[in-house]
This record gives sequence, structure tokens and C-alpha cells, in this order.
Amino acid sequence: MQTSGPKFVLLAVASIFVNLAIAVAVLFLTAGSFRFWQGWLYLAVLFISSLAISVYFYCYDRPLFERRLKRRETSRHQKLLRRIFQPVFVTAIVLSGLDYRFGWSRNYLSSVPVWLVLLSQLLVLGGLVVVFWALKANSFASATIQVESGQSTITTGPYAIVRHPFYTGMVAFALFSGPALGSYFAWPVFVLYILFFVLRILDEEKLLRQELPGYTDYCLRTPFRLVPHIW
Repeated sequence: MQTSGPKFVLLAVASIFVNLAIAVAVLFLTAGSFRFWQGWLYLAVLFISSLAISVYFYCYDRPLFERRLKRRETSRHQKLLRRIFQPVFVTAIVLSGLDYRFGWSRNYLSSVPVWLVLLSQLLVLGGLVVVFWALKANSFASATIQVESGQSTITTGPYAIVRHPFYTGMVAFALFSGPALGSYFAWPVFVLYILFFVLRILDEEKLLRQELPGYTDYCLRTPFRLVPHIW
């Protein structure tokens, strides 16, 4: 597949806005109101960050930009995981909107305070910053599990702290999405999505240990996969 040229880039950027339109429709139709300010702020953080990251890597690391757009998994196990867990994230978004509409959190628990919403939004943004840092440090960070010709083990930057900093950022994103959207009820579903990253890491490491030169030694020097001193 040809993955270069203005037409392809235009399609890639257009996909971001299509996803934004879908997210707006799902979140605000379920919320039943456009006054769901937590939803607007969350989507702004998510999609402005996504667009900025895409533009940066298009300008400064075209091979990585193209790798991240190839999302067709070759592993049957990974295909299955995606089919199972993609609906989990959508369900969490739907629950957030329904929680706003029907007031489940404020009626049965308590309203998520504004300070916690804003702090969670900052931590969601922080998770996306870690994602950017990880991608910047590793030009071979594709969207699918694979080892390419000439690929080397990255041990600097965030990779000196944990072995999978990209997923560390995504875990922070998922962990704080519930309160960022003002929903205690959606929070456990967002947290459940973290299991997808854990299972993906375990699958990915099997391949990396077998095929990526120096990766086994790197694991000995950097013992934590996701969170320092925890796992």
C-alpha cells in the first residue's frame, strides 16, 4: 500500500476528524445535551493532542507516521483482543454520557467535583504526553506487533524507566478518563480497558524476546514493564 504523498496525508488527517465527529455524536446523543462541558473538554484534549502528534511526526519522522497508520494485525490473538476490547472503550464513553443525562453519580454516590474533573483532564493530557515521548524515542513503534528489519532495542528516554512507556501513557489516559468525564459509573469500565494493554504487552514481549536483538538483556536491566516498582 502506498503510504506517502499529500492525498494519503489528507486521508489520515480526515480520519481524525471523522473519529471526532463519531465521538461527539456518541457522547452527546447519550448525554442528551450539548451542555456536557466535561465531554467537550475531554474531546478537545484527546483530538487536539492526536492531531498535534500526527502533524509532528509527519513533519519530523515520516516513517513512524506511516507505521502508526498501518493497523491491520497479523496475529490472530491480537485481532481477537481488539474485537473484545474496542467495545469496552465505546461502552465507557456511552456510560459517561448516560451518567450525565440521568445523574447516576450525583444521585447514588456524589457529583465528581470540578477540581477532580480538571485534575483528571490534566492527567489524561499527561498520559498523551508520555505517549508522544515514547513515540519520539522509538521510531519503530508501530501500531501492530512486529519486528522490522534493522530494528534495534531502544534503551534511552522513557525506555530507561519502563519497557513499554507508550502503554504507560495509555494506562494513565484510561485510568483518569472516568473522572475527567465526571462519571464514577464509567470509571470501572475505563479501568477494565487497561487489561487490554497488559495482555498486549505480554504477547508483544514474547515476540520481542525471540526476534529483537538485545531485548532479553534489556529486560534484565529494565525490570518493570509498565509502572516503576509495581509491574
